[in-house]
Amino acid sequence: MLLVLGAFALVPLVLPWLVARIGPRAFYVASILPLIAFGQAVAYTPAVLAGDIPFESYDWIPPLGIELSMRMDTLGWLMTLIVTGVGALVMIYCRWYFRGKREGLGQFSAVLLAFAGAMYGLVLTDDLVVLVMFWETTSVLSYLLIGYYNRRAASRRAALQALLVTTLGGLVMLIGVVLLVVDAGTSSISTILAEAPTGPIVDAALVLLLVGALSKSAIFPFHFWLPGAMAAPTPVSAYLHAAAMVKAGIYLIALLAPVFAVAPTWRPIVISLGVFTMLLAGYQALRETDLKRILAFGTVSQLGFLTVVLGYGTRDAALAGLALLLSHALFKSALFLVVGVIDRQLSTRDIAELSGVGRQAPVMATFSIIAVASMVGVIPTIGFVAKEGALTALLDEALAGSPWGIVAFAGVVLGSILTAAYGIRFIWGAFWTKKDASRQAVPATAWPDPPIGFLGAPVLLSGLTVVAGLAAPLLDVAFAGYADLAPAGAAEHPAHLALWHGLEPALFISLGTIALGAVAFWFTARAGWSRRVLPFTAADAYNAVLRGIARLSVVTTSLTQRGSLPVYVGTIFVVFVAAEGTALLASPQWKAQLDAFHTPMQLVVAPIMIIAGLIAVRARKRYTGVVLVSATGLGMVLLFATSGAPDLALTQILVETVTLVAFALVLRRIPSRMGEHNASVWPVARAVLGAAVGATMAGVALVATAARTYKPISERFPELAYELGHGKNVVNVALVDLRGWDTMGELSVLILAATGVASLVFVTHRSDTLSRFIAPLPAAAARTRRTLVETSEGVKPRGEGGGGRMAWLVGGQRVRPENRSIMLEVVVRILFHTIIIVSLYLLFAGHNLPGGGFAGGLVAGMALVMRYVAGGRYELGAAAPTDAGRLLGVGMSIAVACAVVPLFFGAAPLTSTFFEAELPVLGHVEFVTSTLFDVGVYLVVIGLVLDVLRSLGAEVDRQAQEAREGQPAGVSVT
Repeated sequence: MLLVLGAFALVPLVLPWLVARIGPRAFYVASILPLIAFGQAVAYTPAVLAGDIPFESYDWIPPLGIELSMRMDTLGWLMTLIVTGVGALVMIYCRWYFRGKREGLGQFSAVLLAFAGAMYGLVLTDDLVVLVMFWETTSVLSYLLIGYYNRRAASRRAALQALLVTTLGGLVMLIGVVLLVVDAGTSSISTILAEAPTGPIVDAALVLLLVGALSKSAIFPFHFWLPGAMAAPTPVSAYLHAAAMVKAGIYLIALLAPVFAVAPTWRPIVISLGVFTMLLAGYQALRETDLKRILAFGTVSQLGFLTVVLGYGTRDAALAGLALLLSHALFKSALFLVVGVIDRQLSTRDIAELSGVGRQAPVMATFSIIAVASMVGVIPTIGFVAKEGALTALLDEALAGSPWGIVAFAGVVLGSILTAAYGIRFIWGAFWTKKDASRQAVPATAWPDPPIGFLGAPVLLSGLTVVAGLAAPLLDVAFAGYADLAPAGAAEHPAHLALWHGLEPALFISLGTIALGAVAFWFTARAGWSRRVLPFTAADAYNAVLRGIARLSVVTTSLTQRGSLPVYVGTIFVVFVAAEGTALLASPQWKAQLDAFHTPMQLVVAPIMIIAGLIAVRARKRYTGVVLVSATGLGMVLLFATSGAPDLALTQILVETVTLVAFALVLRRIPSRMGEHNASVWPVARAVLGAAVGATMAGVALVATAARTYKPISERFPELAYELGHGKNVVNVALVDLRGWDTMGELSVLILAATGVASLVFVTHRSDTLSRFIAPLPAAAARTRRTLVETSEGVKPRGEGGGGRMAWLVGGQRVRPENRSIMLEVVVRILFHTIIIVSLYLLFAGHNLPGGGFAGGLVAGMALVMRYVAGGRYELGAAAPTDAGRLLGVGMSIAVACAVVPLFFGAAPLTSTFFEAELPVLGHVEFVTSTLFDVGVYLVVIGLVLDVLRSLGAEVDRQAQEAREGQPAGVSVT
């Protein structure tokens, strides 16, 4: 099972490539994996029925006791058969549904197969925490599938709506999982069910778990997202919204009901909401004119039915519930696929536009009637068996005086009437010959016969409803293993699934609901009900909440985001002084351990830093202020260097240099003198606030000197760095090994910062294609950059005419003559490659010597800065002919891979491995895998610097040039 789950994770990666080559036929290949999983479940059938439950486990996160464990009990076995069997048929169906199409199909096929794998893991995992992970994975993948037609606003809205509702329910469910796991002391589902913990914490956890289950299965008040999700392609509706995703909540309810249905919070929630959902959605299905929406509301109604029966928690209800679960997956998937055939052939699903289709497509109409018969509960389908069993179980509870048994029985009877009504409405709307206002037959809709393979999946699923009905005694034996887990209930004798129980009350009640349903259909057809009855629906509430959030965000933004940087900084400083100052003054005693100085360098550097800071406050030119502020940073370089921290000194000087360059780039577009446009206001208040911040920070520093009461763990870092990280540079080993998660977070921050800066500067898009501006140069020039010369006729290689001076940098030829410096070009040309080699040296030597990926990346970034300063934006394009986003993405991917790969070997994330060998030429060679993590850091830092240069440098240059030339700065081309 774990092997199959791994295949579900890997095979989807190949499908986009396969679709690009063979088109929709790739769905045949995609269906092989679900078929293999289906065959495996069939092979496990004897063991499951005998109670010998297959179980596989792999320790994933041992400190938390979380395992990748797979357990196929009766419920998991049935859900596996549904998820994989229906999934395979839907994928075969997709080959015909998407015939002639390729756009976006590679991603769609991959996501659909990955969704099948997520559902496979969800229904088989024995770990509650892992179940939540699969749960949220299905939400994300369903978002992508529902939004397949991403150019349609309706599809995007429906996908977002489904994601928000199910994810919100999933987050609430996560809290319940944490409470239950902590209370039970284990995350093993089988252990929790065996121990059956009780108490107020468990009751609260059950309520939170039910919120997640009800939101996933579209139970009121979360029901509105499923009809909206009909904007998805029909195969998605047939799989996700009939057999898979919406069954996840039902599965969780069925999983917990045999043990926790007796909890005081369970039945009031499950029965009341299930009954109300069944009635509300069934009523709405009678008012729809779109075949797919009729089925959508019918699905919501049936999910309410399933919630009531499987959630009731008695043996007989559980037995009937499993039959109903199987029945619903078969008939509803078949009906959705039939609608897909009609829509694909006629490009309409409106029942007002369909007439006489049944006579032209008798096979499809016949099997659709069989599927609806199973939904309504007509013998000999499995729907009849399940409905009769459910009515019998709930009737026994009602007759025994159970209040919730009475509510459940009455609700199911009324819901069954509505089910019969909208079932007949579907058949009438899809296949019957309509009549106009004068009671004359409407001309038949022209019907082009679909390919035989297109009908295979719905015909097979519909036929299986009859096969399953005839095999009811076998299903009774198969489902007994799950039903026997629940308490007996009010029935005198255990119930059994059978096609014929005789003339018992449930049979007559079922026949009565069908008859009354036919009457209800006739009445609604004659009355011509409109679709909108209720003045306010749950969908309206959802939209109102979204509008309220949007308006609140606008108000909040208008109050807090005033567009004034001094206001933002002042707010931060006021909060800092208020919070930290209060904490300092509230302390009962202050302890301080002060020394006048630690090294003589402090006596020299500290006064210089103070004087530079004071002068910076009085500076009237922005660039002067920036340089003076940088002087304080360079003072820190000297302090680090003389305090035994060469690594920090190296990094600090590089950061200060890059920061100074970034400031210089920005200051080009800002008036040189401060106060030219907006004069400084409230100088006294600013001075007071600045003094308060300084005093507060000084107080924090004084208290911090004596705040430690235990030996810091950093005292062991030199030993741990050598023993665990196999390196002598404590700082670098700590960054990439001992505290790798911190570095991972810092990389994320760097990427967000680079993306944010670029988003603010680039107008429409940020494609880094500066190098293409070198293309107009002669081809020979591109091959022999060393011999380029400038002539009156343009740029030519030496030897093709003309004198002129040597062009040391290609991009320099496009810089205006007054801005060029041949000396600078020569120096940059000579030093660039050397600096890049130095950066690589720092990268690979950083594990044992000063350096590392961060420092090496900054050095490489400085080399790019030199190329830009010397040759302008075109030279930057020639120096780095790649997209900064690619470097950021590749670097982050390498870092994440270093965290993930150890998991496959049973180790903790970011665990490093040490290799050493004696090589003939190189001698003794050592390599630590954390170096790969450092490579990721190196690429991210280079990407950050490149992004800053491209946005604050090259893009600003382009906009300035267009402004000088009078061109609109519309679309970014840099």
